[in-house]
This record gives sequence, C-alpha cells and structure tokens, in this order.
Amino acid sequence: MILVTRLNGSVFAVNPDLIQRVDATPDTVITLVDGAKFVVTEPLTEVVERVMAFRARVVATAHALEETGTADVLELPAHPHTQTTTSDTDGDLPAPVPLHRRRP
Repeated sequence: MILVTRLNGSVFAVNPDLIQRVDATPDTVITLVDGAKFVVTEPLTEVVERVMAFRARVVATAHALEETGTADVLELPAHPHTQTTTSDTDGDLPAPVPLHRRRP
C-alpha cells in the first residue's frame, strides 16, 4: 500500500496493484481499475515514485524469502504529513482520521 493525501489533508492508503492510471489535470487524479477516482495533493511524479518503491519492497522481500527462507518485514516509509501515536502492541500507528457520513 502507498500513502497519499486528499485535498482536505486526510491521509489514506491505496493498493498500487489496483491503480489504472494517474493523471495531472493540474490536480493529481488516481483512477483505479474499478473506475474510482481520488484527487490527491502529491504530484504525479511523487505517486509514481511511491508505487516504484512499493514494488521494490515487494521484490526485495520475495528475494529475501527465496534466499534465506525468512524475511524481515520491510516497514512502510512514513508519510511526511502523518503524525504518529504509540500503541502498546503495534508500535507506531498513524493518527486516526475522523469519519464523516456521506450526504445522500
């Protein structure tokens, strides 16, 4: 998963395997294979770099598993605008984002 930021400042994760395309129109729009669209604050080049880094982590983990039979969990890089809180069991987690009911 890669972390991206909505225009309102909330951070969310996107599965790069489901991204069909990323457009700069001039806002960056991520379109998923199911047609869902997300407008994000990161420039197109930053989204592409995050997808490439995600894929590199997947390949590195697969290689480590192949070589040694085990692999350390590669941590997701911190999002530059995310504040973290400490949990007793899971380490650092992003701060929760308040949910709002959708208008009909």
